[in-house]
Parts: sequence; C-alpha cells; structure tokens
Amino acid sequence: MDIDSAPDDWVAEVKPPTRSLEVNAALHAEISDIAATVPWAGKLRDVTTWKRLLTASWLRARGEAVEVLPALDGHGIDVIFEPTSQMTGAQVRELLDYIGAWRNEWNT
Repeated sequence: MDIDSAPDDWVAEVKPPTRSLEVNAALHAEISDIAATVPWAGKLRDVTTWKRLLTASWLRARGEAVEVLPALDGHGIDVIFEPTSQMTGAQVRELLDYIGAWRNEWNT
C-alpha cells in the first residue's frame, strides 16, 4: 500500500532506519560473551541484565537521561531508559563502540 491509498485515519512516520540484522547480531554476541565471562557484583549476570547495565552506562556517558524511580510496588527501585529495540543503527553501533571500550578498560 502506498501513502496515497492509505485510509484517512492512518499515519506515516519518518524516522531514521532501524539497525541491520548484522548490527543486532553483533550487539547480542558481544553482550552474550560478557554475560558468560564477566562477573558483576559478585556473580555472572544474564544477557538482559548486562544489556540494561551497559545501555544505562552508555546513555550516561552520552549525557542522556537515565531515571531511577521508586518501584511501583514499593520494593526497591527501577531504572528507566530507552530500550535497544528502539535505537537506530547508528546508536547501536555507538553502543557497540562503548561496550568495546568498556571491556578494554575492565580487562586492564
């Protein structure tokens, strides 16, 4: 369907392209390797936890907002930030560069 034949209540959105399958695979491979080999706070963490830790750290390094809010159920805190699934290819490549730099620093 093209834009001229779309129903009246539909909307079109112009946004940067999403990441490629190759960039997505590279991100997940890198994070999976970290999850399998790098302990954090006394133990190995899963891929989801590492993705959240690395993304939050990268966002802070860029000067972007990461919010820490009281949990809705009153037990602890939650960290709120943009998920990687909504990042552009350029953002994910920058995140990969950040992860590489972090690993180099962590390994020294």
